[in-house]
Amino acid sequence: MRRATVLKVAMAALLTVPPYIAAAPPDPSALAASAADRLVADRPELIHRSGQDELVRGRVVSGAHGLRYVPYERTYAGLPVRGGDFVVVTDADGRVLSTSVNQKQALSVETRPEVSAQDAGAAARREVGTGSDMTPPTLTVLARGGGVLAYETVITGVKGTRPSRMRVLVDARTGKVIDSWDEVLDGVGNSFYHGQVSFDTTRSATLYGMSDPVRSGVRCGGMDGRTYTDPDDDWGNGTGTDLVTACVDAMHAAQGGWDMLERWLSKPGGFDGYGRSFPMRVGYDDANAYYDQFKTVFGRNSSRTRQATSTDVVMHELGHAIFDFTPGGPRGTREKGGLNESTGDIFGTVTEWYLNEPAQLDPPDYLIGEQVDLVGSGPIRNMYDPSLTGDPKCFSEAVRIMEVHAAAGVQNHWFYLLAEGSAPVDAARPGSPTCNGSVVHGIGVQNAAMIYMETLNRKLSDWSHEDVRRASMEAGLQLFGCEGLRAVRDAWNAVSVPAHPREPNC
Repeated sequence: MRRATVLKVAMAALLTVPPYIAAAPPDPSALAASAADRLVADRPELIHRSGQDELVRGRVVSGAHGLRYVPYERTYAGLPVRGGDFVVVTDADGRVLSTSVNQKQALSVETRPEVSAQDAGAAARREVGTGSDMTPPTLTVLARGGGVLAYETVITGVKGTRPSRMRVLVDARTGKVIDSWDEVLDGVGNSFYHGQVSFDTTRSATLYGMSDPVRSGVRCGGMDGRTYTDPDDDWGNGTGTDLVTACVDAMHAAQGGWDMLERWLSKPGGFDGYGRSFPMRVGYDDANAYYDQFKTVFGRNSSRTRQATSTDVVMHELGHAIFDFTPGGPRGTREKGGLNESTGDIFGTVTEWYLNEPAQLDPPDYLIGEQVDLVGSGPIRNMYDPSLTGDPKCFSEAVRIMEVHAAAGVQNHWFYLLAEGSAPVDAARPGSPTCNGSVVHGIGVQNAAMIYMETLNRKLSDWSHEDVRRASMEAGLQLFGCEGLRAVRDAWNAVSVPAHPREPNC
């Protein structure tokens, strides 16, 4: 019994905090939240709070020089209030410095609608005119005057060639549309390769961000990883040395590539198949560009006169992501590395043809990097005749261990023959020499790209040219029947890739 008493005393001593241990310094964000809550409770007139208001404090935001920003959202009689939010600003010691309040007076509004949700939805659709999906109209209060009861809905679809997300407000008393706007913002950019283009941006407070609101992860900025921002959504100056201009080109290419995958190749889910992309960075001080499975980085040409952000270069790098996130992943033999490099060239080229820009801008062709002029000798690869840039146009055993960019030539040549054939079509699609002297008939760039995308979905960790031949023949057969299989087979024969022992037949 006596020993047990001693143990209890010892435990009590261990649990006692010595008086000389200093308390942790107060958290500035906690001080800010506490001060803001006191202000809201003690001075309701500052925020025009009515007896039916409920306030919800958001996450405290840290600013420069110790400033803290405490945001609040408001509901009225249980309904969300659009325009009823406000912010309390404090210093690091929790002293209130100011408030930012949008609302002008306390709310007093009848919350029973005179128009049905169904009728409000019909009015919203008439206003927008197009759109595939609409959220159910829900009641909200607009902080205008003493308050306006309204239905709010979002209609998503396509505006021209880009996504659209129209938010529509309908008066719940009269059934008339009060307001509508597209949440997908068109940033206007002065690009180097494409002239003046529009691309999707986001807006936060008073700044626009070079970040796509729909295509998750498509964003661009400098080498520090920060996304570029702009106060007026007018980007770049159109010169080859301006990095913001480079990002205009990169965003235009990436958004076009994302849309191409979905609209031409029926591949939703972006570049990784999970609805994500990879951040793009410009300003890399080298005549190069790269993708590292986390981001894409773009340099400039060797003469420092322009950035490496043409469509084919941007989508070449993002094409590696497509290769990575299809079955079999990126790792394997050096031969597989050459097929990976070719994959980038294919997706860069297909995106050019999808965008189909006029001759004075970045017209589609089968040359890689010709406008960037990376090392002062024009294109870095040529798909209709790889030998013109020093790469093999016909398969041999040497290709399996060749430097990967050079090894890309064989599959590049196959893709061109599959898409366009060996006979000349026009200046952008010239005649292409075959290794067996055959005449090959193309099936069109979109069909060829569709076959190759389905080929990648069959990729294995160990991947050879013969494996690609077999997989693409299967894809051609399943997509387009025997005609598709024969077109794929003829193109592979024309670049001397041997038959696979288990390839299909008609």
